[in-house]
Amino acid sequence: MQKFKANWQITKNWQLIFPFIGLVALGYSSFKLAGLFISKENLAILIGLGAVIFFVLLKFILKIFEKLEKKWEVNYRWELISIFLVFASTGSSSVFVSRPLIKLMGINRDNLPTFAYWFLYIVIGFIFYQILLVLIGWIFGQYKFFWNFEKKMLRRIGLKRLVD
Repeated sequence: MQKFKANWQITKNWQLIFPFIGLVALGYSSFKLAGLFISKENLAILIGLGAVIFFVLLKFILKIFEKLEKKWEVNYRWELISIFLVFASTGSSSVFVSRPLIKLMGINRDNLPTFAYWFLYIVIGFIFYQILLVLIGWIFGQYKFFWNFEKKMLRRIGLKRLVD
């Protein structure tokens, strides 16, 4: 355990929650991906394929961590897991929040052309994604990282005046 803590630069026991949540999320994702290829009736094969996908994704993610650790200036390696968890939960949350709002506004496929509906759906989802990214980043203790990330993104899409 000490080697694991040293490798991820974990100094306090509460920081172990991030690798734990990351592994659980990776395991769940691997199981769901395996379910796309194997029917749930073959549970042993499904679990085996899920384990293979888990280890392949784990190796891939660890390679990504090596590259992003240099690019993103984080103080500790465990913060990378926290940042990935924020990105994952924000994507799901933005859809969860924007879908009822779109229905409340009366936007649906019946009263708009398909292109207009999807355009508005993406724009509204994107707006909520930006707000939730900073908010969930703050909850996970990564406010500074995500606020700087948000400012850079807004500058790139031409909204420089909002952040300067």
